[in-house]
Amino acid sequence: MKIHHLLVLLLAASSAVQAGNGLPVRKGLMLDLDADHGVELEEGNRVKAWHNQVKGNAADVFVKRDEGRKVPGSGRPTFVPKVKKIGGHNTLAFDRQELINMDEDVFDHLLTGSGYTWVSVMSIGQQKQGKKDVNSFFGNLKNGSNYEGFWGCLDDANHVWMGSRCWPAEKKGRQPLWNEKNPKVTAPEPLALHRYYLVMGRMGAGKGTVNLDLYINSATPADSQKVPVNPKANSSKMAIGQERDATNHPGHESFVGEITRFLIFDRPLSDQELADLSQYLMKRYDIGTKK
Repeated sequence: MKIHHLLVLLLAASSAVQAGNGLPVRKGLMLDLDADHGVELEEGNRVKAWHNQVKGNAADVFVKRDEGRKVPGSGRPTFVPKVKKIGGHNTLAFDRQELINMDEDVFDHLLTGSGYTWVSVMSIGQQKQGKKDVNSFFGNLKNGSNYEGFWGCLDDANHVWMGSRCWPAEKKGRQPLWNEKNPKVTAPEPLALHRYYLVMGRMGAGKGTVNLDLYINSATPADSQKVPVNPKANSSKMAIGQERDATNHPGHESFVGEITRFLIFDRPLSDQELADLSQYLMKRYDIGTKK
């Protein structure tokens, strides 16, 4: 099939699908990136843009980013169709590449009191040398200042970890990467290479100290820690494939792997909602049923 015909089909599927179609939980869903829908391609199988299936907010599309790249177009992930291991669904392969939503503020409230739940259907490859233990598959850290924002990453041994950076604005200058105000919530076991997983993160709602919970193929936390909420935290653009819109060093803190589905809710889902959602997604993508 010619690429322009494939592109037309992908966009037609995007316009026809209902955001969160089939999901047992939809309340608070503000981002649904689904590799089966809304993927724009160019130059063969390179991803130009990935459209959010939830309409009506500024996180409408995630686009390629050339700024800071020595080779234009080298930051584009690769579209991989009909993968048997995940039930014939499509996926996007990232090799220290990224797609960026260009709105500065759409995700700010998730860090300042509303809480959040993010969900990633993904697999990982061998990570490449960059910043030690920071191989990010998403994040909206602010460029500069205290790098406020929330993110999901792998360490160099392929343990998943997550965090919410909630430093107060009056505390100037570069802050420690992890401490009691920015805990590193880490899965105890590493992910296996090239196996698909359901990874979820949750931050509690409120203005005091809340829980950060990390989940791997289960609605039982793999790790939980406390984080103080900063109502004045100011995060930035959301990136898929790296920790922020890192035009000063694109790819340096980015991951190697695939993302098949990525969801964000602007609230912490309940334990029962997490259980229902994880059961649905693991069945849909054959997670845990194949070696």
